[in-house]
Amino acid sequence: MRDLMIVSERPAAGRIAVVSPYDGRELEKVATSNIAHVEDALEVAYALFRDRDEWLTVPERIAILARTAEIMQTQVEELTLLAASEGGKPYNDSKVEVIRAIDGVKLCVEALRGDAGKVVPLGTTLATMGRIGFTEKEPIGVVVAVSAFNHPLNLIVHQVGPAVASGCPVIVKPAGDTPLSCLRFVEILREAGLPEGWAQAIITEDTATAENLVTDRRVAFFSFIGSSKVGWMLRSKLAPGTRCALEHGGVAPVILAEPFNDEKALTSIAKGGFYHAGQVCVSVQRVFAPAKTAKRFAKQLAAVAKELKVGAPEEPDTDVGPLIRHEEVERVASWVDEAVAAGAKLLCGGKKISESCYAPTVLFNPPADAKVSTLEVFGPVVCVYSYENLDDAVARANSLPVAFQSAVFCDDINTATGLAKRLDASAVMINDHSAFRDDVMPFAGLRESGLGVGGIPYTFEDMQIDKLLVIKT
Repeated sequence: MRDLMIVSERPAAGRIAVVSPYDGRELEKVATSNIAHVEDALEVAYALFRDRDEWLTVPERIAILARTAEIMQTQVEELTLLAASEGGKPYNDSKVEVIRAIDGVKLCVEALRGDAGKVVPLGTTLATMGRIGFTEKEPIGVVVAVSAFNHPLNLIVHQVGPAVASGCPVIVKPAGDTPLSCLRFVEILREAGLPEGWAQAIITEDTATAENLVTDRRVAFFSFIGSSKVGWMLRSKLAPGTRCALEHGGVAPVILAEPFNDEKALTSIAKGGFYHAGQVCVSVQRVFAPAKTAKRFAKQLAAVAKELKVGAPEEPDTDVGPLIRHEEVERVASWVDEAVAAGAKLLCGGKKISESCYAPTVLFNPPADAKVSTLEVFGPVVCVYSYENLDDAVARANSLPVAFQSAVFCDDINTATGLAKRLDASAVMINDHSAFRDDVMPFAGLRESGLGVGGIPYTFEDMQIDKLLVIKT
């Protein structure tokens, strides 16, 4: 039973059960908050920010974050099982997530240690003679973070860690399906010495309460990871002056261009497409292959997909776990059925294994207007399309209103880099799948895929301001 993790004397508004997406068993009950709780949390956070004499010093922040990483390092197994059980990502992938999260906390320390202003070149005109100008870093203010379910620990680290490092009081709302890893991370921060008002976690009782939190005028920075529909809606309602960063999703394209290594491409694309049952915002979804070899490649990919073990996420030999909710299984099934009915060739999968799991699926040449071709599946479905020439492949890859990460497989460096320049994407992976990411990288959705740049050093920068000091000598 988890109590409120905000600074408030009020009793919880209620409690909700967090359940395993795989078998529905109850993992834990957590306390929920109403609008009065939101006011309490915001009042505490804003008061901390307004009292400059009580700001956490840089050495204090470094010590807290370093201790946080140390505590997490002693709890890798527990954190792995917690993330796997509530989010459904298989054990081995969840362990990678935990290790990344620990490294992410360390990156926050590195960013803070290297943080500095800059000298402004005054004295270059008669009017500025005798003046010295330089900037110093200050926290932007209260940060509100709303997170997604698919990386229940690492996404929280990406939003909360930079806030702590920058000296901002932060209130984080995890996904309702996966709040436990978030709550544990905030607990660890407090164990490491962070005063509780500087990081509060809240599970709101309804969407209206969450919207009230996000749109309050005391919020200086809003960090959002989730669907584009919700993200853009919330941005439109932010109070004047609130800055924001939005991370949505894409329909990631991969272009196979001759000459390329079949075996390496197959292994990489299978991982990038079926990792976490496709529930990744840059998951491989659309693969464009040369017409003369496309069907052969698609069949080879299907053969790989058939060998993947679908099962309980806590088991070390599971390759693909459940989708986060049963209705998502039904949605994915309906999209695949629609594509097949419209002419797509089903090469493997295409069926529900249970209420919670969908078989890894490969489709060949779905129609261009099918949902699997135009919308983010967020399920274990990879589509392979044949193309006649590279101009056609690029045009189709760039045809959607979303743009995020993409990939090119080609052993000719000139062709590969030429395609990278032509793709509408914030990042292009060459001879690697589109879902590759390191937490030091910039991570940015373009067009409808998002706003601003994620990645720990970039989020850290967003959560600060440059204050200019000019000294007249």
